[in-house]
Parts: sequence; C-alpha cells; structure tokens
Amino acid sequence: MSLMQRIQDDMKAALRAKDSARLSAVRLLIAAIKQREIDDRIQLDDAGILSTVEKLVKQRRDSASQYDAANRPDLAANERFEIEVLSAYLPAQLSDAELDAEIAAAIADAGATSIADLGRVMPQLKARLAGRADMAEASRRVRARLST
Repeated sequence: MSLMQRIQDDMKAALRAKDSARLSAVRLLIAAIKQREIDDRIQLDDAGILSTVEKLVKQRRDSASQYDAANRPDLAANERFEIEVLSAYLPAQLSDAELDAEIAAAIADAGATSIADLGRVMPQLKARLAGRADMAEASRRVRARLST
C-alpha cells in the first residue's frame, strides 16, 4: 500500500469515527501534498510525500515553540497533536547511537576532516537519514564532531 493510500484510508477512518481533530490534521497533510503536486506539476511518490510530512512536522514544532513563548498552551497543544498525527507517517526515528554511527560513516565516506567539509557531509547524511532523524540535530552533531 502506498503512503498516499494509507493517508486517504486514515482520513476515511477519522471521518467514520467523527474524530474532527485527527481529520483536520490528515486533511491538512493531503492539501499540502496536492499543493506541492500542483506547484511542481508532478505526481509525488512516497519519498516526496515523506519530505512534505517532514516539512509540516518542522513547521508545527516551530509554531509550538512560538506558542509556548507567547504563553498560549492551548494553541501549542493543538500543534503537538498535529505533530503526533503527522509523525505516524514518518519512518521510525533513529536512536542517538544509530544517529552517531550514521554521522561517523558519512564523515568517513566524505573524507571530512574540518568544519570546511560540512558541505560534503550533509548531502550524504540527508540521503541516508531521509525521514528518520531531525536534520537540524544531525547538523549540530556533525559540526561538533568536525570542529574538534
């Protein structure tokens, strides 16, 4: 079953269960996917859908932190719920040890020795970690490792 079919099935299940919050989050995802397909004039495959989901999750995390800073816990809770719903479509996240192992392998493959080599490491890492890790955290760890 394709990822898009799974998302549509989840929308139907939310409709039947009258779960309006989950339905809203899934419809938001479908709208973002369709918008990207229209903008790029392509039919998204599972990898394209995953990148869209990642983008939406990142936006929700940023919004939740801003709502927390503005003392709006109700809105922050809504964003966190949407993160929970959207995260169900992402592959399992890597543990810290697995992430460190992937970073070490990418650094070795790129032959990186200093922070100036970051531009060679990150594209490799992005391909390896697609959807399985937060790239901001991965970038922070690569910078820390290369700067020592």
